[in-house]
Amino acid sequence: MKTAKYALVRTLPVLAGYLVLGLGFGVLLESKGYGAGWAFVMSTLIYAGSMQYVAVDLLAGGASLIAAALMTFTVNARHLFYGISMVERYRDAGPAKPYLIFALTDETYSLVCSGDVPEGVDRKRYFFLVSLFDHLYWIAGSVLGALVGAVLPFDSTGIDFSMTALFLVVMTEQWRENKDHRPALVGLGVSVVCLVIFGADEFLIPAMVGIALVLTLLRRRLQPPAQEKEVTADVRD
Repeated sequence: MKTAKYALVRTLPVLAGYLVLGLGFGVLLESKGYGAGWAFVMSTLIYAGSMQYVAVDLLAGGASLIAAALMTFTVNARHLFYGISMVERYRDAGPAKPYLIFALTDETYSLVCSGDVPEGVDRKRYFFLVSLFDHLYWIAGSVLGALVGAVLPFDSTGIDFSMTALFLVVMTEQWRENKDHRPALVGLGVSVVCLVIFGADEFLIPAMVGIALVLTLLRRRLQPPAQEKEVTADVRD
């Protein structure tokens, strides 16, 4: 109960954000002719906020599977280096590991990376509950948005910018909570270089690949000393 309560309290800000963002997605989806059933299935099985916003236009425009796959890779490529940084945290997650990997959104990543859990809280269960609660929040917001959009008329212009605003908030919060800004600076630096080289329309994938590569090469230098000792102890055990 202590672990569940702690996870619930920690995810309340995500609840507020996901209800609003999910509402936006549901309204946008309904405006294109797709109802609450689509919102539920997409939020349950895809569970990728920004990609779900993009998917609305892909569905409405009749995009091919190849185009959809390339767009999905482009939008979600950031999870390549998200995953790299979570290898040690999720190493001993047991049967929950596949779901933890699937449910690793930007907001969940922010919560599970922001410090150690307090004494008396089960670390593995905390990771799972944070992921599950956030997932449920997103499903609820999306379905509610589709239902509201079916009843009340909305002008959906500009709704898709809400995900960009959320990413800025998440980055700002991570910058304020962490003293080590090197990973963020690596991301910014590689992105600027790729923007100059490849241009605004083509820089995203090279930037994501470059960031993942640089963070992988610098992984030991960026890893806190305490975490290195913990990893070494786990390996010996």
